[in-house]
Amino acid sequence: MDTIRTDPAARDRATMDRYRRHLSTGRAALGEMFGGDVEVAARGAWVRTSAGRELLNCGGYGVFITGARHPRVLRAVRRQLSTNPVATRLLIEPQVALAAEALVGTTPAGLDRVHFACGGAEAVEAALKMARANGKRRLVSMENGYHGKTLGALSVTANPLFQDPFRPLLPDTAHVRYGDAAALEAELAAHPDESCVIVEPVQGEAGVVIPPFGYLAEVRRLCHQYGAFLILDEIQTGLGRLGYWWGAEREAIVPDVLLAGKALGGGVLPVSAAIATAEAFAPFDRDPFLHTSTFSGSPLGMAAAQAAIAAIRDEHLVFRSRWLGELLREEIAEILVERLGAAVREVRGLGLLIGIELAVDGLAGELLLELMAAGVIANHSLNSAQVLRLTPPAVMDHEDVDFLLHAVDRAARAVRDVL
Repeated sequence: MDTIRTDPAARDRATMDRYRRHLSTGRAALGEMFGGDVEVAARGAWVRTSAGRELLNCGGYGVFITGARHPRVLRAVRRQLSTNPVATRLLIEPQVALAAEALVGTTPAGLDRVHFACGGAEAVEAALKMARANGKRRLVSMENGYHGKTLGALSVTANPLFQDPFRPLLPDTAHVRYGDAAALEAELAAHPDESCVIVEPVQGEAGVVIPPFGYLAEVRRLCHQYGAFLILDEIQTGLGRLGYWWGAEREAIVPDVLLAGKALGGGVLPVSAAIATAEAFAPFDRDPFLHTSTFSGSPLGMAAAQAAIAAIRDEHLVFRSRWLGELLREEIAEILVERLGAAVREVRGLGLLIGIELAVDGLAGELLLELMAAGVIANHSLNSAQVLRLTPPAVMDHEDVDFLLHAVDRAARAVRDVL
């Protein structure tokens, strides 16, 4: 025990052993594949490991648009922690009302009601139940879409790898090709006034797939025409990630429900939300116990959400996401094409959601490992093995950007040597 207290390597081995014994042997193996680094601290765009390494966090699956431990969010959470972190849920509590008001102030006009949750999949479940409560029994999602892994969310996450071990899932569920408005119309026309459509403005886990411009507006029109309920899943894309407050703004649409999460907790606490029109929310309005969760709208999380929204607004992180994303896509593409040539199929994205698609099997994984070796955390894409994904924070400064570009160059040179 004394050795574990004083030797960082021994502490890391003990942590890995606990993973194997009490969490997941597969997760432990994944950690070893990434070098066995154990993260112990984070601030802004950087993560520090127990071995003293500093890693630029361009991963985190879209959580860290404000970076980790944003000072404004920390101050708000500490204040709330010292007074009332968890509410009784019977009395009226001000922080959840303030957070709802702040969140609605960022969304397209008409989205006025909020149900808060903790994780993204919980927000998806709330939205699906809202659709059911409005009489929409049939679910339509998009091929390669990702909405979570709880049973309802998994039913609309169109990937057999995640679905098959847990069947049967929700009945009356269909999947149509993303970006194909004609396929969606055929499905809705076959089941008028029965359907709930759930779609992402950009498919992140599919490898940062951007639909043709006008697609979302056409989805909205078709839902109106055929009496379908529309859920826009912006858990990853919202709150500035795409260089807009919401992907909905890009085509000026208003869904029945818009989903938020990831960045909503300010990189400090887990917070998600389903933001709905008054009409869509009506069943939840009539019966406040129809869909509840013990920690939904907890004062501590609501303090974090208010501060995160204020930081994004006051520090102009939406605009910063847009221009930083344009800069990074251009520079990264230039580096990768120069180093890897035809092995690079495309560098694409909107804002700070960036996908690097490789044309060689296994190359995305190799590049991910080499980026880690060069000091950058990135992500794979759950529904696309060919695409490495970057979700950098909008608080990166010029030195951080330079570090990232040099790391990309170093990683590309390393994988080129094994092509």
